[in-house]
Amino acid sequence: MSQKSAFFDLYQQGFVRAAVAVPEVRVANPEFNTAETVRLLQEAARAGACVVAFPELGLTGYSCDDLFHQQALLEQAMNGLRSLLQASRAHPVLAVVGMPLQIDGTLFNCALALCRGRILGVVPKTYLPNYREFYELRHFASGDACRREAVDLCDQRDIPFGSRLILHASDLGALRVHIEICEDLWAPIPPSTFGALAGASMLLNLSASNVTMGKDEYRRLLGSSQSARCLSAYLYCASGFGESTTDLAWDGHGFIYENGTLLAETQRFRYESQLAIADIDMDRLAQDRVRQNTFAQAAQRHRESIDAFRTVEFTLERDAGSVIELERSYDRFPYVPVDPASRDTRCHEIYEIQVQGLVKRMKSMQATKL
Repeated sequence: MSQKSAFFDLYQQGFVRAAVAVPEVRVANPEFNTAETVRLLQEAARAGACVVAFPELGLTGYSCDDLFHQQALLEQAMNGLRSLLQASRAHPVLAVVGMPLQIDGTLFNCALALCRGRILGVVPKTYLPNYREFYELRHFASGDACRREAVDLCDQRDIPFGSRLILHASDLGALRVHIEICEDLWAPIPPSTFGALAGASMLLNLSASNVTMGKDEYRRLLGSSQSARCLSAYLYCASGFGESTTDLAWDGHGFIYENGTLLAETQRFRYESQLAIADIDMDRLAQDRVRQNTFAQAAQRHRESIDAFRTVEFTLERDAGSVIELERSYDRFPYVPVDPASRDTRCHEIYEIQVQGLVKRMKSMQATKL
């Protein structure tokens, strides 16, 4: 790679390209779901992404209900995982997929992190909703119920297991990933909060969130605020077309936030599979954490919880000759809104700030005129 071409590679400039994938799903059909997952993984790799997140329980479908208790479904999902591992060998991509796993006679709703044919870690869902339209405790147990720290899957031994894992790409130093699942973000203190304090710069949420009126705005609020509080990137993807509509409906909502700013979002209510891709400024996030010293103070206050995290090292093994150019655009005038109504509001606020400052100064000086 020449010096000039290296300069234009976004990965050489502190950026990371990431994607959220919303595949078409067929309930209790791991063969079809695996094939669609592989296709989107390949599409994300061609687009230059090095991280791609898929929905919760994506290899089986979320709405399998009591079929989750069928051994045949679990075995088919495991066969799908083997196929996905084989396909992942060819791509420098961290892919995170959802599937049910039976461990020591207990069923867990899990996210599996895969890269280059290796299972890096298995993250069980911590908070299981059992209210309103949700009844996940009928099928799954919380990850807190499992005392294991490692599992064996697909002829791979001692795979880290638990919600306190940080995945670190050693050949892309700024990329440290934490994973949580759906309802975990709705909890008062999401697991990703501690993941960020433990050093994760990218937080992934595999979700199957059904759709109700206005729920998309609430999801955006959660994603935006969590990425802002944690000074991180937040990737969220929910189930889309193909899930059972016996009790619920689905909109395939996915998005990527960077410190409170929306970078990319899927089109809701699509019938086809889709990706949303964004270039994330990892250097900016690192600088934000240095400047906002209360982040480090919070980490120190929760040192006991943070010390429980384990770091899993891996390498993406990107092609040394590849150049992925930045596609992110920046406003020419970042502090001046393009929308006239927003610009008027901003100008009025600036005016009020100056007036209030001047009034306070005149009162302090007991001045009667300027």
